[in-house]
Amino acid sequence: MSTLDHPAVAKVAAALVEAGQLRAAEGIRMLPDDARTAALAAAALGVEVGAIANSLVFTADISGHGEVPLLALTSGAHRANTTTLARLAGANKVGKADPDFVRRHTGQAIGGVAPVGHPSRLLTLVDTALRGYETVWAAAGHPKSVFPTTFEDLLTLTGGRAADVASAPEETGP
Repeated sequence: MSTLDHPAVAKVAAALVEAGQLRAAEGIRMLPDDARTAALAAAALGVEVGAIANSLVFTADISGHGEVPLLALTSGAHRANTTTLARLAGANKVGKADPDFVRRHTGQAIGGVAPVGHPSRLLTLVDTALRGYETVWAAAGHPKSVFPTTFEDLLTLTGGRAADVASAPEETGP
């Protein structure tokens, strides 16, 4: 079975087609090696690391909802700030999700998590730093798969909210 036939990649492709993103679905590219990091994906594609949209799944403790998945689509050029993510998501706390949590909520493995193709829509924040790139590359459900998209299309596809996910939390006065 080729990676394009992988069930998670097929779900991502179907989700892209359903959302009217035929260009993105047809643009799914299989890389020769796993690209589990933004740096590896950028090197394989010959693009700036900032043009890679990392799909990071966190656990968000939200009052009245318990622990829910939070998808942060971040520029590969920086790291998400969990305190900032918690504030933006209205969560009491945001933490790193373990591989089982990620697979349960996305149907995909860490290193290949796509912005779409999940069993249900996830609470999503899209890094405003991605706005600075004409083409953004996101994982397509497998560590070797990526697809081209745009910042605006990521917002539309995910129903996410644009946010500065790497900023430090606002200082509070004495």
